[in-house]
Amino acid sequence: MNSAVIVDIVRTASGKGKPGGVLSGVHPVDLFATLLTSLAERNDLDPAVVDDVIAGCVTQAGDQALNIARNAVLAAGFPIEVPGTSLDRQCGSSQQAAHFAAQGVIAGAYDVVIAGGVESMSRAPMFSSVRGGHPRAPLEQRFPSLPDQGIGAERIAARWKLDREALDTFAAESHRRAATAATGGDFGQEIVPIALPGGSLHSEDETIRGTTSVAGLAGLKPSFHDDETAGRYPEIGWHITAGNSSPLTDGASAALIMSEEKAGQLGLTPRARFHSFAVVGSDPEIMLTGPIPATHKILEKAGLAIGDIDAYEVNEAFAPVPLAWAAEFDADPTKLNPRGGAIALGHPLGGSGTRLMATMVNYLEDAGGRYGLQTMCEGGGMANATIIERLG
Repeated sequence: MNSAVIVDIVRTASGKGKPGGVLSGVHPVDLFATLLTSLAERNDLDPAVVDDVIAGCVTQAGDQALNIARNAVLAAGFPIEVPGTSLDRQCGSSQQAAHFAAQGVIAGAYDVVIAGGVESMSRAPMFSSVRGGHPRAPLEQRFPSLPDQGIGAERIAARWKLDREALDTFAAESHRRAATAATGGDFGQEIVPIALPGGSLHSEDETIRGTTSVAGLAGLKPSFHDDETAGRYPEIGWHITAGNSSPLTDGASAALIMSEEKAGQLGLTPRARFHSFAVVGSDPEIMLTGPIPATHKILEKAGLAIGDIDAYEVNEAFAPVPLAWAAEFDADPTKLNPRGGAIALGHPLGGSGTRLMATMVNYLEDAGGRYGLQTMCEGGGMANATIIERLG
């Protein structure tokens, strides 16, 4: 059986996902195309050997419509023979893209694949692809309480007894860790500078706020509270704010994945090996608890315990998600998102999965760790989990 390896993995620095954000003037096709070009140049790779490009993207409308993966392949100047396809597994889309790429390599269907994702939330706002009604309306008879994701986060906080101070403390620590990593140059290997319309380059995460404090976060109002929801969910304490949630973000990420044999033939050195995969569905009426069963499943498949893992990347869509996950596994908090998470680094939906993976690969290399585990909650009640093994 073939072994699937990561030869290189990169991302853009984050931009605030709103008009005026630093990346809002860059077309999302160009965001992803820049990473494709960079992966080829960094590794002296002939793009003609790429069997496929798989890109996650959630809002496939407007600038992100009509198969953004294929459009990016062409915009990057790759040969027209290189195909591309786009997929949507909500927030886990680019993590799923990496799964499909690696699984294709393991099966022998691919030798070389680029997998990643992109989201410009300033140019293709969340839910802008919904037109005329709601796609989940047919589910209401079976699931009468399908919530907004923020309500799901509130329900997790209530179920795991996470109060406002705990959530804000976690959020402030995410910014502190990310700011420390940025100042120390820890993101330098993974970030590819993006050319802006004015000619300058963007290479620093716009969403990190190094001065964030618990006291400052305490002054923010709950984001999802109103009279109607308060009546429907009396158990909720209303602790979720813009400060302990991930911000709307523009960004992209991509990984160069191939068989270990092909890497040797091309004279390339693998950085990590895909060890195990898992994907699960979870309760859509709370929506965001999927990382817990996904982690149980992947640890069982891998034959590993949580103590064997040297770093955990659990997406910080909302602070209760990684905190509930950590409580379930009695996880070491120093290993959880050690360079900060999405609350500080941003959550460009379709681009987040391989962003987490890029940060995890680089952290494992710098810290000398062996195994990294990544998992993230996904809209509709799902989660992916991946275990990678550092090589070298």
